[in-house]
Amino acid sequence: MTQITIGAFSDKGVKQDNEDSYGVLLPEKAQAFTKGIAVAIADGMSGCPAAKEASETCVKCLLQDYFSTPDSWSVKKSASKILLATNSWMFGQGQNIYETGPGMVSTLSAMVLKSASAHIFHVGDSRISLFRDGNIQNLTMDHRYGRSHYLTRAMGTEKNLQIDYRVVDILREDVFILTTDGVHDFITTSDIKALITQNKDDLDRTTRLICEKALAGGSDDNLTCQIIRIEDISDFQEKQHLTAGNRLPFPPPLDSGMVLGGYRVLRELHANARSQVYLAEGTERGDLVALKTPSQNFDDDGRYMELFLREEWIGCQIKSPHILHIIPPREGRKFLYYVTEYIDGQTLREWITDHPAPDMAIVRDILRQLIRGLRSLHRLDMVHRDLKPENIMIDKAGTVKIIDFGSVKVASIAEAEDLNRQQIPAGAVDYTAPEYLLYADGGRLSDLYALGVVIYEMLTQSLPYGTGFSNMRQIRQLEYIPATQVKPDIPPWVDTVLKKAVQKDPRERYQSFSEFERDFTVPPAQEGKQNFSPLLEKNPLLFWRTLSFLLALLLVISLLWENN
Repeated sequence: MTQITIGAFSDKGVKQDNEDSYGVLLPEKAQAFTKGIAVAIADGMSGCPAAKEASETCVKCLLQDYFSTPDSWSVKKSASKILLATNSWMFGQGQNIYETGPGMVSTLSAMVLKSASAHIFHVGDSRISLFRDGNIQNLTMDHRYGRSHYLTRAMGTEKNLQIDYRVVDILREDVFILTTDGVHDFITTSDIKALITQNKDDLDRTTRLICEKALAGGSDDNLTCQIIRIEDISDFQEKQHLTAGNRLPFPPPLDSGMVLGGYRVLRELHANARSQVYLAEGTERGDLVALKTPSQNFDDDGRYMELFLREEWIGCQIKSPHILHIIPPREGRKFLYYVTEYIDGQTLREWITDHPAPDMAIVRDILRQLIRGLRSLHRLDMVHRDLKPENIMIDKAGTVKIIDFGSVKVASIAEAEDLNRQQIPAGAVDYTAPEYLLYADGGRLSDLYALGVVIYEMLTQSLPYGTGFSNMRQIRQLEYIPATQVKPDIPPWVDTVLKKAVQKDPRERYQSFSEFERDFTVPPAQEGKQNFSPLLEKNPLLFWRTLSFLLALLLVISLLWENN
């Protein structure tokens, strides 16, 4: 976790009450690298009936509720959800309880320090500034106008509020200064720099002196100042809690009858160069599970072990009947492995082989279940990035489950990692969306593309572009192959749906799974009606042969007529 030193001071100044609020919250160890450190300052609007309650609500809701959002969410998504919900509640309270004017209004400037970045959220005229290399730079813009400093934007003033957001890189020894307008309107930047420089070893004293200087400068408002100094920036790769299991040794090769962590191995289910999967049963309850162990080939590869443990962590975050369930690890395990539910069934690849002419109703049902699984990932700010028939299982009851989380992108982890280490996902080329090659990144619509390829393959046993995109030239040159050309019995409207799902340009694809599912499930209104198509379009060769025959016939008749 990023190491910081904190200083803070707040005083009512010349006013009767102090309506400012502020706070810093350090996360629990388990959230240190997925959530970061949250800092906030707020100033209840003068003349507002519930000014103090408004500023306290802003700070408390952010600091407390931010850490209750899913660990997989990005900082922006987590904080924005909390702030917009808080604003909506404050606006409603103000309208319902106080009959005249805004009832609960406050400024809010907040910051989340995570890895090597500061995420800034701001509305109103409180400020966040950065002191670096002898200069102070304002990171927020005051939302006010006129000599009376009338607020143009603040928490609780309108139902649909726009909150400023930006990300700033942080360096060791950076100093962030959070102030309310009762401070920064009555003290010069030079004075702030001098006080920080002269009292750098006692930030509480520094903040108090800054507020006293502003008061002496004629401040007529409450005074609050927070200073956060960056002492050290976390090394996400070496310290993140997700890799705590790296210290565990690899388990030995497992044979039938061996016991590992309370599970007795029955037989090997699958093995490749990277891992082994075994069928096992609980020694206490006899429940069947699958044990996944790392390959001994990677016992000195820290990155491999990190990704192996990340798969387990990702699976533990998701609760969906259409996602492989990973059983949370037991305390005190002595080896590196993880446990999942056992799926008694077959992969979608095997199903495709067994069903060369699948029933459309079954294909629709599989599509529906896959969409449910992908949605559960996307709601947690995750993208699967490796959807393919080999990573989809169908159990004996017909339940479809997405497996393998080795390529899943988690927003909260991705934003904290070294950008140089973020690479094109190591998924199957045949199902990888073009944008991963073009822009080295993708999102939800990339999963939709892969889903479209899977459904196309289920119906045709082939790929929509003949092959996957392995380079830029193929993206430019390969053209979509109509499903009706591969399997003439496929309805043309189904091909139209598939073509839209696998468009090269994400902007031309379906923009939501619900659209894709609806169009694939419900035929267009004109389907079933007699659609007229000219013979020239349906069968050009027959058209020209027929025309030639008729012209020849007319010529013969004309000659016979002249002879008579």
